[in-house]
Amino acid sequence: MADYADIAARLEARLAELTARAEGIEEDLRTPLDADFAEQASELADDEALEGVDDILRTEAAEVRAALGRIAAGAYGTCTQCGTDIPRARLEAQPVATRCITCAG
Repeated sequence: MADYADIAARLEARLAELTARAEGIEEDLRTPLDADFAEQASELADDEALEGVDDILRTEAAEVRAALGRIAAGAYGTCTQCGTDIPRARLEAQPVATRCITCAG
């Protein structure tokens, strides 16, 4: 079984970053709207964009958590489609990868 402690550390750091950014966005979204109707329209448009970014961050965070779970379970680095080993270079480039290059292609 390969040692993925370095990748796990990178994933943990990335998860912390994603969580902090998502929490910041959620805090911005909880801010009450301005009393000025013109300003409200601008704020609502900004909120829509922030919600889209928040969705992307949360999706990536879920992928990172899943990768950390695979590391903990000893299943990390094995293609979920064909069962072969995923090359370490691929995992270093794409730490949340679940499939080898052949199956991902």
